[in-house]
Amino acid sequence: MRGRFAPSPTGPLHAGSLVAALASWLDVRARGPQAQWLVRIEDADTERCLPGMGTHILQQLAACGLRPDEAPVWQTQRGARYEAALAALQAQGLAYPCGCSRKDIGEALAQRGQAPERHGERVYPGTCRDGLHGKPARAWRFATFKVDAELRWTDRRLGPQRQDVAGEVGDFVLRRADGPWAYQLAVVVDDAEQGVTDVVRGEDLADNTARQILLQRALGFPTPSYLHTPLVRGADGDKLSKQNGATALDTGTPQAALAALDRAARVLGLAATPALNCAAALAGWVPEWRALYNSRPS
Repeated sequence: MRGRFAPSPTGPLHAGSLVAALASWLDVRARGPQAQWLVRIEDADTERCLPGMGTHILQQLAACGLRPDEAPVWQTQRGARYEAALAALQAQGLAYPCGCSRKDIGEALAQRGQAPERHGERVYPGTCRDGLHGKPARAWRFATFKVDAELRWTDRRLGPQRQDVAGEVGDFVLRRADGPWAYQLAVVVDDAEQGVTDVVRGEDLADNTARQILLQRALGFPTPSYLHTPLVRGADGDKLSKQNGATALDTGTPQAALAALDRAARVLGLAATPALNCAAALAGWVPEWRALYNSRPS
């Protein structure tokens, strides 16, 4: 069993991201000594990522006793793998160039009387499926209309899930016009190459799962088990983020790191710890996690 925590270095860890880190770590440790916990720095979107922030996040994790079992992987060093995956999809006819801007997509949806936004995304109407019509390519998209895109799977916390990717999402982006790789393709390639068997991450990412399963099937990759954790929410009720008041996690002292871990554990439904240090607290939560999420030792 191999699990992972994959933060984007757009800012320091905050309370919400520590919940995901702790959950993924506990899920691995609950499986026994042969299971491995990995950290991947998802810095493919270089415009949003801050210099030195990946290293700072690793230091924050270490202060909380969360150390990976292998050297961390950085997405900016993996462009050749993503190129190969895109080429494989192109060879199957499952990736095509798109010349649409966000404005183009919005206008096309309006003409059809469709709502322009879905969870902050515009559902792609398939405008460039039959060619670019003289427009320059702005992105590469996955051809959901060529596969069985209605998926069902079971999340270990949320239960049975379903999504019709073609109808609810449309042909999603694999690579953007300005060069960066899309999250969907990069995470699928990385999880497969790192041998990730169990993905534990925040509930806000649950909606991505169907798209990633489609890519896994198209590329011949295994599908991991998924568990999506509860979210920490800001004062406005939305997911805690820098946009709605999330502050950098204080891990500057052992006491502050322990307090941050304890708060994260409470979000996950675990008991407050009587431990005096992070190592003892983590050890105490492992059997509790195993009982709560049925994470049987491998």
